[in-house]
Amino acid sequence: MRRAYADGRFGQIHYQYAPADQCAPDARPVVLMHQAIMASGQFDYVFAPLIAGGLRPIAIDMPGFGLSDAPATQPAIEDYATCIAPVLDALGIGRTALVGHHTGALVSTEFALAHPERVEALVIHGPMILSDEERAHWTAEICTRERAFRAEPEGAHLVNVAKIREFYAEGTISPDRITDYVVQAMQAYRMGAYAYGHAAAFAYEHTGPLGDIKVPTMLLSNTGDMTHPWAETAAKMFPHFAFAAVEGGGIDICDQAPDAWAGHIVDFVRKVAQG
Repeated sequence: MRRAYADGRFGQIHYQYAPADQCAPDARPVVLMHQAIMASGQFDYVFAPLIAGGLRPIAIDMPGFGLSDAPATQPAIEDYATCIAPVLDALGIGRTALVGHHTGALVSTEFALAHPERVEALVIHGPMILSDEERAHWTAEICTRERAFRAEPEGAHLVNVAKIREFYAEGTISPDRITDYVVQAMQAYRMGAYAYGHAAAFAYEHTGPLGDIKVPTMLLSNTGDMTHPWAETAAKMFPHFAFAAVEGGGIDICDQAPDAWAGHIVDFVRKVAQG
């Protein structure tokens, strides 16, 4: 993967991309949008299987994450979606498959609605079909904690982030990779955007936009993900969407089962391309 920048609404947008000469001649582009509080590095282990499957992956750091410049104030999901077109334009790509994970799934939805002519296929991992009670719970559980997050002496805050990520990983992710998760989170903290992603996500109403999608769409999930019940609900509400689920895992499924996760994306994009 190579690294580059494009100019966007909030400043420079950092992204990773597979050079065309490292992919199949007919490789179809696929843009990957990460979860909060991570960055494009979330997809480190799915790049290779996507390339092997005939796709050309491009992973974007959303504004305020990774190495992308941050908005000055709290953005909405629709604001995050403005980072995709500049990257496509910089790479000379007209249409692409688009894959979003958790917060990235909401951002991908908004881009597909705003620019359906540029989206060949849409993969949504983590649709947010929330009851009022669930929205209140997760806002209190995650957003309140992130808004209060501050650096502490002797790096205690880094340990706290590592403990949270180890809790979600349930022993399936190595200490080295957990350290990388902490680094990605601290990139957002450094730019004052640590709480932005989840705040935007839990303020977003996903059900209506899902019903407005006009491009071929797949709901992708894994059974151990906290969002899996929402994916099952979305599949019942929108039966015209394709649906696939990887067994087990958690919010780190891209590391826990990269081949299986990427394989579902490859199969779906190929099917759409073949009509």
